[in-house]
Amino acid sequence: MPLLNPTRPSDGAHTDSAATMVPDRSRGERTASFDPSAFPVPHGREEEWRFTPVDRLGPFFRDKPTGAALTREESLPEGVTVSTLPVEEWRALGVPKPQDRAAAVAAAQSGGVTVVDVPAEAELTEPVRIRLSGTGSDLVRGHLLVRVGRFARATVVLEHTGTADYAEVLTVLAGDGSDVTLVTVQEWDDSAHHLAQHDAVVGRDARVRHIAVTLGGGVVRLNTNASYTGPGGSFEGLGVYFADAGQHLEHRLFVDHEAPHCRSNVEYKGALQGETARTVWVGDVLIRASAEGTDTYELNRNLLLTDGARADSVPNLEIETGEIEGAGHASATGRFDDEQLFYLQARGIPEDEARRLVVRGFFASVVARIGVPEVQEHLMAAIERELAGGVAA
Repeated sequence: MPLLNPTRPSDGAHTDSAATMVPDRSRGERTASFDPSAFPVPHGREEEWRFTPVDRLGPFFRDKPTGAALTREESLPEGVTVSTLPVEEWRALGVPKPQDRAAAVAAAQSGGVTVVDVPAEAELTEPVRIRLSGTGSDLVRGHLLVRVGRFARATVVLEHTGTADYAEVLTVLAGDGSDVTLVTVQEWDDSAHHLAQHDAVVGRDARVRHIAVTLGGGVVRLNTNASYTGPGGSFEGLGVYFADAGQHLEHRLFVDHEAPHCRSNVEYKGALQGETARTVWVGDVLIRASAEGTDTYELNRNLLLTDGARADSVPNLEIETGEIEGAGHASATGRFDDEQLFYLQARGIPEDEARRLVVRGFFASVVARIGVPEVQEHLMAAIERELAGGVAA
């Protein structure tokens, strides 16, 4: 736990002063608000922005409407509906508040919330599919709410392609006893920028899986937060990312265990190739005093395929009660294993094919758990293309 500051910075502290750069004592103390003015424009020296190239993201922090939109395509199984909700009514649902300025501005200036409703006790045999694509550089703010009724089972696949500056707020409300899988795929063009806050609210005895697949975009920063409304809930956060030269791919997670007897498991794996490839993974887990019986674990692994690539990995675990089932975290970043490569080549496998086999094996434990065959196949094909591009370069 950070022990640098016994008190929170004063509300009147200058935004460039040292007082605003000192980490909060607890991750749960970080500012959350629907009001964009509650967050100063970041300069990159703040704890939550120190890894992010904020000098490339200025438009995301301007509190004014833009009127731009992405092209949206939908595929809805029977019984699933899509509607629009005013932002004020979305707030009244008791949804989690934005946790940084980009998310607060996106929520306030979105112009309305797109709502996907899965009725109670529905068992979808096909996933809900939403494809968002951009063709320009204008800033777009997107706002999506996925409501899944009690005891329903649903999978939602959200795809991002093309080019855009996209600020996104996504909330998943999982009813008691429901089983929800959200797969979010980022395959933007290299010129795109994407900042997002995803919130999963897990009901009593509900199960939520959030799966992030990030392969494209110049700057992608995805904040995923999980909270629980009752005991027995389970959250699983899975992620796969592959960064090439010039890409900055950043994933941050915050699992807030407040209800007792809940579980969480986080596993993210990333690969990097190219001299300026950059990834960031930050995993925060808070077990509050009321969360007795919690069982949690988080894991991050990064594979550096070329010289010059950089991966930052920061797992954090904060525990306020000793009455838990288990808690732990692990993180490792390493270079390509030459011994594995030699082993395969010694058995007659060409070097390029051997490298692909090692990388596929590295990702296999996460990809196999996605549970959507077409997404798994598409992901492995995309990884093959990434590797082929690196060899060609």
